[in-house]
Amino acid sequence: MTAPEVVADLRSDTITKPTPQMRRAMVDAAVGDDVYGEDPTVAELESRVAGLLGHEAALFMPTGSMANQVGLRLHAGPGQEIITDSLAHVLRAELGAAAAYSGITTRSWVAHRGLLDVDTALEMMVPDGGPYQVSTACVVVENTHNFGGGTVQPLESMRRLREETSAVGVGVHLDGARLWNAHVATGVPLSDYGACADTVSVCLSKGLGAPVGSVLAASAERIAEAKIWRKRLGGGMRQVGLLAAAGLHALDHHVERLADDHARARRTAAALAQVAPGIVDPEAVETNILVLDVSAAGWGGPAFVEAAAQAGVLGYPTDARRARFVWHLDVDDAMTDRAVERLTDLLSRRGK
Repeated sequence: MTAPEVVADLRSDTITKPTPQMRRAMVDAAVGDDVYGEDPTVAELESRVAGLLGHEAALFMPTGSMANQVGLRLHAGPGQEIITDSLAHVLRAELGAAAAYSGITTRSWVAHRGLLDVDTALEMMVPDGGPYQVSTACVVVENTHNFGGGTVQPLESMRRLREETSAVGVGVHLDGARLWNAHVATGVPLSDYGACADTVSVCLSKGLGAPVGSVLAASAERIAEAKIWRKRLGGGMRQVGLLAAAGLHALDHHVERLADDHARARRTAAALAQVAPGIVDPEAVETNILVLDVSAAGWGGPAFVEAAAQAGVLGYPTDARRARFVWHLDVDDAMTDRAVERLTDLLSRRGK
């Protein structure tokens, strides 16, 4: 059987391929042994990201999950806990790494569309559980929120959380894999978001289009410890300036264009909501991620994604009722128009 023609691959913004210009930057990169701290391109990337986020230092990581897990380990050790919302990437999509590697336990609250609920977080915290309860070491905030539908965390909420947690010695880790999207959508400086957390991870291989890599930013003291944990977890890299160069190119050329992805996601949401009211609120689509409650149109999430794939539009089922579609630099206006046409046809048929 012939595979269906792919009209638009919207499974994730991780599926992008390096542009020709990015590939040239990688080939031309100056390199050295990064484990020895001798790769100049990595050093440049780390310094630049630290400056953008308003932190003292940063560390290049091979993956976002490693950046998050090292960040959590800087806050919490065996027998301590982190708390976050129930849809957070560190809980749903990192395979229990905090428990498996660091002996960290977790608790969560249910947050509408992944939005930070400061009051609930503060009520849940147990800063010093003594010999009777697990002590809370860190609160994790995800911005933008993946499974929440690309939602942007309000800066005021993040500032309040930071102030309240600092007063009782609880840390804040910001999973900012798509923090670039929040910055472009709101105009809030990256350093303002960075000031709301002790540790911040940002990803280069999602919307920014680099083939590999994330960066963890924090104080110089914390980053010195993070280097030990990165090596301990197998993340020590050698002539990795080839990859860091892709990240630098992305910072120079692919940040502001994220607005195009946001506009295409919103345009799609508006078109689909006209055909199937209730599957999405177009006004709630802030960035590049579109989560559809396809049950409102008589579909199950996995069935809709399968049918969409047969129609040439690739997506991801987030649960039994919902399907996610993510825009990125490899999907242009024409591909978006064709995806809208195919998805509109599916929704108008209202099947399971």
